[in-house]
Amino acid sequence: MFVLCNFRLLVLYGTSDKSASILAKITTFAYEIGDMYTLGMSIFVKAIPAPKPKTKDVIKMTRIYAVVLIIFALCQIITFEKFLTLFQSFGLPGGTPFSHFLATFIIITELFALPFLLRVRLSPLARYISMLSGLLVAVLWLYVSLFVLSSVNAVTNIGFLGTVASLLPGWWSVLISVAFGLLAIWSVWGMWPSAKHKK
Repeated sequence: MFVLCNFRLLVLYGTSDKSASILAKITTFAYEIGDMYTLGMSIFVKAIPAPKPKTKDVIKMTRIYAVVLIIFALCQIITFEKFLTLFQSFGLPGGTPFSHFLATFIIITELFALPFLLRVRLSPLARYISMLSGLLVAVLWLYVSLFVLSSVNAVTNIGFLGTVASLLPGWWSVLISVAFGLLAIWSVWGMWPSAKHKK
């Protein structure tokens, strides 16, 4: 903001011999840029408290979902190389590059979902990204679970816990992914980042 104020002064100083109408236009333009800067910083940078949850049950459910995602992410990061190899064995379309990308992207979305679920102070944009990450985790695991279930490949581990523990894929993994989706939708409903529910 300091640089912007200096820019305004520099513009006014450099045009001091101009007519009053030109000075007025330049000043108005400088203030409009300043207002855009302030709005942009409030959306992208300024951290605000999490909105007040609609019910107490929302906090419990979001914490359960957050704990599950923390456990998943930790297990997947600890066994990251084997986790990549596991995803490669699924035979996903796109081959090895897509398998590695998807495995990495799942871990990233699990981590990005945590700030929203744990009600951390965030900028509005970061809160929306975190909120969408929680939904995306469920969608990605549902895709992986359905693909593995319908695949002819002999898969012995779905990968929820990386390779720390082997969890045989099946309909239960699809149901778990659907449960993630329900928890994510519940958390979005209960803590939608709108002005109405801010503290």
